[in-house]
Amino acid sequence: MMRRDRLFLAATLTAIFSADLYFVLLPKLRSVGLGSGDFCPCGSDNFTLPRHGGLATPQLSNWTLYGTTSEPADDGGSKLERLFSHPLYNIKTPVLGSEERLLQAEQLMEYYRRKVARWERHMHLYSEAAALSNITLTEHEVTFDPEASWLKFHSGISSYALYSRNDPAIPKLLKDMQRMSVISADYTQDEKALKGACDCTQVVKPSGHHLKLALKMQNFGKAMFKPMRQQRDEETPEDFFYFVDLQRHNAEIAAFHLDRILDFRRVPPVAGRLVNVSGEVLLVTHNDDLRAVFFTSPANNTCFFAKCLYVCKTEYAVCGGPDLLEGSLSAYLPSLSNAPRISIPNPWTRSYTFSGREEWEVNPFYCDTVKQQYPYNSGNRLLNIIDMSIFDFLTSNMDRHHYEIFTKFGDDGFLLHLDNARGFGKHSQDEMSILAPLSQCCVIKRSTLVRLQLLARPEFRLSDVMRESLKGDSLQPVLTEPHLSALDRRLQKVLRAVQRCVRRLGEEDVITKDFVKSTATPQINTEMKKDR
Repeated sequence: MMRRDRLFLAATLTAIFSADLYFVLLPKLRSVGLGSGDFCPCGSDNFTLPRHGGLATPQLSNWTLYGTTSEPADDGGSKLERLFSHPLYNIKTPVLGSEERLLQAEQLMEYYRRKVARWERHMHLYSEAAALSNITLTEHEVTFDPEASWLKFHSGISSYALYSRNDPAIPKLLKDMQRMSVISADYTQDEKALKGACDCTQVVKPSGHHLKLALKMQNFGKAMFKPMRQQRDEETPEDFFYFVDLQRHNAEIAAFHLDRILDFRRVPPVAGRLVNVSGEVLLVTHNDDLRAVFFTSPANNTCFFAKCLYVCKTEYAVCGGPDLLEGSLSAYLPSLSNAPRISIPNPWTRSYTFSGREEWEVNPFYCDTVKQQYPYNSGNRLLNIIDMSIFDFLTSNMDRHHYEIFTKFGDDGFLLHLDNARGFGKHSQDEMSILAPLSQCCVIKRSTLVRLQLLARPEFRLSDVMRESLKGDSLQPVLTEPHLSALDRRLQKVLRAVQRCVRRLGEEDVITKDFVKSTATPQINTEMKKDR
């Protein structure tokens, strides 16, 4: 009997000790570890980017998904400023050599001088022709400015990004696009290439049918104008296919700000502007085809429509009120003659038919095939595709059929995130198939992940920093609150997708360091991209 009592007592004491260890001691040990910085995603403030070694690899935080816990009191101040002062946004980059810069200063200035000379010759001939026809031309002041913001933007493009984090030329370029006088308006190159001959039987219409124009500023900077086609509070109709969705000017603006907040810096600067379609387009264009698509509506508003025959109707037009029209202005990249780019089909492109499906949509092991193919079998290209899919998922852009790279930087160059106007169409729906590259390949850059984790924290909440960033645009509010809230919801889904991969494969196989050099042999299989 005493022996049985002793066994019972020993078992009771063992249970009490185990409970004390599990519920008291272990949590204290964990808190000590957290306090020492072992689990901090930030690590030391001294992040560097070695010339040949790639990004520093800060420790990952634990997998708490922020936004589900109680929030600390907001101490006021700018969340955006705090975000950009965070160590993750102050990683040092090496001094750039000539091979890491897209263009050299002398090359850019020579191109600028040729542009000015060509403009002067063109205007001289045009003035002579106008005088013979007794037409009075409006004189526009033009300036040759070696310090022009667009010139600084072009000279700052490197093998790492389109612009550096603290490049003073970018805010100046945004202001110039919002305020500078327009001296010329014309069709974009892709629209000119169509010559109005469009095939109405095509399900996916060529890019030239969209309403977009090339505007030239008084300092010879150039921007693509996309007019407002949809009200901000309107969602894409449920019955619309992604390839016939409207292009939204505010989506282009928001995509630039999101790209900057994610620290990708792969979207050219975009600014919103109220454009006078009479004074800043019709009166400054020298293209008779463009003049021909302008008309005055029954409400006495100035309107214009696209060049393609199947949309050469007044019901497809956009109109000012009576002359002012909202739109986005996207800074042009350097010309293809100076900085060649190639357009490459996205491995996760969608089926642009009413009923077809691509292999990745039916084969969960599709990524294994992609990993065997050049240029995705080594280097950064696949990681950059996954970055792009995360960016597109956050914006809800399903129309990423191609991507572009600068040829100078080769296989290790970053991808350009262009043409984002079909994003932000539905705030009430999250299209998980956009994340297929991430969920199928289960790999992500460490730098991308730690920034996503940072933006999921209450003190750096993505929707809050986006709201604050977008306030700097002249067309605010750029996004409605439901779209901003959708960013937070989608960010959590991205983190959960990475978490599932880590649980299945482990951190070492899922989370990779940045700037892995390519070892694959090039195989040319690309198409030249026409100038934007």
